[in-house]
Amino acid sequence: MSSFSVIAPGILSLLQDQGRFGQGALGLTSGGSMDTTSAAWANYLLGNPTNATLIECSVGGLQLQANCTSYIVVTGAELALSINDSPLQLWTVHQVKSGDIIKLGMVTKGLRVYVAVAGGFNIKLQFNSSSTVLRESIGGLNGNKLQANDILPAAMVSNLPRLSLPQALRPQINSVLTLRLIEGYQVSSFTSAERQRFYSDSYTVTPQADRMGYKLSGAAIACQQSQLLSEGICYGAVQIPPDGQPIVLLNDRQTLGGYPKIGSVLSLDCALLAQATAGTKVYFTPISAEHAQHALHLAKIRFSALTNQLVSQ
Repeated sequence: MSSFSVIAPGILSLLQDQGRFGQGALGLTSGGSMDTTSAAWANYLLGNPTNATLIECSVGGLQLQANCTSYIVVTGAELALSINDSPLQLWTVHQVKSGDIIKLGMVTKGLRVYVAVAGGFNIKLQFNSSSTVLRESIGGLNGNKLQANDILPAAMVSNLPRLSLPQALRPQINSVLTLRLIEGYQVSSFTSAERQRFYSDSYTVTPQADRMGYKLSGAAIACQQSQLLSEGICYGAVQIPPDGQPIVLLNDRQTLGGYPKIGSVLSLDCALLAQATAGTKVYFTPISAEHAQHALHLAKIRFSALTNQLVSQ
């Protein structure tokens, strides 16, 4: 069978696609790749469908063995990549043959990398998605993270363009982030002074940051309402719990919550936050829904423009 074998799973490696949608009424969150931009490039470079299943490896350490002829690409955070101990470039399509050993080192900048194979990994869908959500024990292989000796079915591919995204055009991983925020209706629960403090002061990413959400540390924000009915939580929602320290809720967030929400971070910026390690400085800036839509439109245009600047190896 054409496949890849897991030799070492690394710190945390999960099978993901774009996410599981329309299942909130069942209590299932969306999941999906945290850094959507890097994941999109991994699939695009290989000519895969946009929703093809790939591996999200956090921190690094993943080792795979190819059991067929195929092609791979690794995008996202910076780390060492090698095939049969020969160092290779990230964001570049590489051929592998049966028996080849693919190794990822530990990240040196950023947090998450994406390993895609030609055609995507052939993983059974659950509720229309292969995305792994550990808390719900769903997706991937039996709802679990990758483990040694796991077998990942994949197609045999013998010919594919060796494309690469030039380093100057790759997404940057920064130690200071500005997150654009669309205010929600609950913003009226915060005084103008509290909102000004929220936007003028900086926050720091704490070690309490994972696929569910990023807890930040900084100026405490007070809310005039102490009790709210639980309601649905969208991707990027910024909750303000009783301690006043913001939490940006991400892919594996709970579906319901009762803490007040000052707004939601633009999805493009959630992808940047997904690469932030503890200690990263974060600022918030407000934007309108119209400007958010404009930013998303421009991002699509830029992605399309960059596809015309790929180089062949």
